[in-house]
Amino acid sequence: MEFPERITIKSYTITVVPRYSETDQGGMVHHSVYPTWFEMGRTELLRVNKVAYKDLEAAGFFFVVAELHIKYRRPAKYDEQLLLETDCTLVTAGRIEHAYKLIRKEDGMLLAEGISTLACVSRDGNVRRIPEFMYPA
Repeated sequence: MEFPERITIKSYTITVVPRYSETDQGGMVHHSVYPTWFEMGRTELLRVNKVAYKDLEAAGFFFVVAELHIKYRRPAKYDEQLLLETDCTLVTAGRIEHAYKLIRKEDGMLLAEGISTLACVSRDGNVRRIPEFMYPA
C-alpha cells in the first residue's frame, strides 16, 4: 500500500438522504444516526485524499473516537437531501479533530453541527503517533 506524500484536502461535502430505517414514526431522523453520518464524512474525506481506513489499519494505524459532541439545531427528516460538510480542523501527534455541519440542501438550513476527536492507536490499543503524511500540507 502506498500513501500520499501529504493530505491536501481538508474539507469535503457529501450528500446524505435519510433512509426510513434511520427515522422514528414521525419521520424524523433519530439522534443516534448522526455519529454514523459523521463517520461517513470522515471516510470520504480520507478517500478524496487517496487514503482508506483499511490501508491505515493494515499499516498498524487505528483511529478511535475519543470525544464526540453534537448540537442538534433542527430535525432532519426522512428522504430529504442533506449536505454533510466535514472539516479536518486539527492534527497533532496523537489526535485528529473534525468539525461537521449538516445542512438541508433545499434551503441551506443548518440542522446539526458536531466536533469529534480521534485518537491514533496501535493494533493492541496503545496510543501512537499519527503518520506523518496525515498532517495537512
